[in-house]
Amino acid sequence: MTATIGAQAAGRPRTADQDPPDHRGPQVAGGPPVPDDARRTRDFGLLWAGQTLSKVGGAVTSVAVALVAVDALQASSAEMGVLRAASWLPWLAIGLVAGAWTDRMRRMPVMLWSQLISFVLFLSLPLAAWAGTLTMGQLLVVTLVVGVAQVFFSAAYSPYLPTLLPARDLPKANGRLATTEQIAMVSGPGLGGLIVQGLGAVTGLMAQSLGFLASVLCLRAIRTVEPPVTRPERRTRLRDDVRDGLTYVVRDPYLRVLAACSAVDNLVLSGAQALLVIFLVREVGVGAVEVGLLIGADALGGVLGAVVAARIIRRYGTARALLGSAFVTAPFGLLIPLTTPGWGVALFVVGLLVPSIGIVVGNVVVSTFRQSYPPTHLRGRVFTSSRFVAYGVIPIGALLGGWLGEVVGLRAAMWALFAAVALSKLLRLIGPIKNARDLPAASADPDGPAGGGQERHTDGGAAPTSTAAGATDRPSRPNPRPGSTAGTTRA
Repeated sequence: MTATIGAQAAGRPRTADQDPPDHRGPQVAGGPPVPDDARRTRDFGLLWAGQTLSKVGGAVTSVAVALVAVDALQASSAEMGVLRAASWLPWLAIGLVAGAWTDRMRRMPVMLWSQLISFVLFLSLPLAAWAGTLTMGQLLVVTLVVGVAQVFFSAAYSPYLPTLLPARDLPKANGRLATTEQIAMVSGPGLGGLIVQGLGAVTGLMAQSLGFLASVLCLRAIRTVEPPVTRPERRTRLRDDVRDGLTYVVRDPYLRVLAACSAVDNLVLSGAQALLVIFLVREVGVGAVEVGLLIGADALGGVLGAVVAARIIRRYGTARALLGSAFVTAPFGLLIPLTTPGWGVALFVVGLLVPSIGIVVGNVVVSTFRQSYPPTHLRGRVFTSSRFVAYGVIPIGALLGGWLGEVVGLRAAMWALFAAVALSKLLRLIGPIKNARDLPAASADPDGPAGGGQERHTDGGAAPTSTAAGATDRPSRPNPRPGSTAGTTRA
């Protein structure tokens, strides 16, 4: 797959007299310049629609895949664990390389090929099931390879958004994308359950395949011409590009703090989320239907957070929105260990919903910041380096939570983990973020690390000006993968 992407997107080396700068304003393929607002509205609408349909399909399929694995394929608990691990493994295995690679090529072809490959692979699942040949091995392979494709898609997608929109419009755009993502998380599983009940789990597998196809068609309809790739004067090795991305994140005072906060947040949140369902069933004594409704408070909080994010950022500034969304909402998580049967479950709802609002507000800030702050040629590597750090701790946190629940008991483990979540927000006071109203609009160094590993480092010291940016980082979740479970994490 990667060779195909490279062949289609990289092309031959660009020389100085190719693709001269165009000063005529925005262009569209096959036509004259069009007004900014018309182009932005149309093309962002297509990107938004494609992602919405893809995420709804993913949320629907997350239910169908689990039921196919358990009911049709008689998967064991160990196999379901492997299925979940397969969905996250690509980020650990190729996340850094994907960012470095996508920074070398146009991002639209990468997104198109990633979604097209995912469509074909997911289509193979219902076709094999209808033919009576579907196996657990095929389900695992499809999960793994689609995970690889989605790592490449994510590495290209986030840095691509500034191609369509100016920096001032990014907070609103990211808020809209986050809103539809959270709505998909709320509505998708219920819709998936209805489809599975009415038409069968195998038919439900079609939803994700159709979602990927819709994304491909919407991406193909975007007319904005992506700027040519800026190539270094001398060719660099891929491992040097990976190192440049990681070094840029580690040495920049803003990106370094955001990455560290994401990692610590995900470590403890993953541990807490691993115990939520078993806590409700064994400690609180609620049934399966009630568990689904209670866990849905997480996604509902995400919807509310996405709706209010842009307004909060405009009123208080990006840096203050980042800090406030963390410090004000995280302590509510301490209500969850207080949950009791009956009306006491309201404490669980509030304890899950309010922190989720803060996390999504922070996500909108951070996503926009990473799209506008790093040098253009480093944005893919900055994104995937940050995701690598944030996602790499998720399986460790889940194991930690399970171990803690066994050693000290479920309720005591929940107290420890949610207290750690609240205390971890203090990491945001390290570095320059606490002193500013807004995060800087762009890095002080327009070039970033020099090619070949020689580094021109910025201290991140562009004067703090208003930016469509910001904050704490819960990952904008990729499409729900087979075997994955919903839950609040940071990117």
